[in-house]
Amino acid sequence: MSFQRPQPGSMFELEFPQSVGIFNSYAEALKAVDYLADEKFPVQNLAIVGTDLKSVERVLGRRSWRTVLSQGASSGVSTGLLVGLVMLIFTRPASVLVLLLTCLAIGIAIGLAFAAVGYAMSRGKRDFTSVTQTVATRYEVLCEHKVAVQAREMLHQLPGARARAEAYVKSKAAMTAKRWAAN
Repeated sequence: MSFQRPQPGSMFELEFPQSVGIFNSYAEALKAVDYLADEKFPVQNLAIVGTDLKSVERVLGRRSWRTVLSQGASSGVSTGLLVGLVMLIFTRPASVLVLLLTCLAIGIAIGLAFAAVGYAMSRGKRDFTSVTQTVATRYEVLCEHKVAVQAREMLHQLPGARARAEAYVKSKAAMTAKRWAAN
């Protein structure tokens, strides 16, 4: 039995994919695929697809002149040290310490200046720091049409499959009711 490596453009594409299961978390979808692999199913015919994407922004803290300038200074320290080390490689300074301290001071000054100008230009419109992540609310296991029936039958043997199927039917009914109520 030989393994054919997929072409780079078609690595994430399945030919005529069919859904064999919908899960509320990536861990559940991964468990289903792992179960199929343990049962000797040809898992190269599967894909886990995150659906119903949403953007989540986590607010980390308040931005003030103090936090902005401290972040600018720390950014300047790393930039100054990096420039100083590169200069050490390509030049022969009279004093290594003077070169590093000079690059460090210039880096801190530039970091402070850029941070201050950026914060001043925002004019208080976004006085907080945050990180944003796109997450899926559901994960669907897709399968090549040739072996989809076999995959579904095997997944019905997975422990907890009946309870998961009932929960899915209830959630679908609730979403349909919300759509009807909105119209």
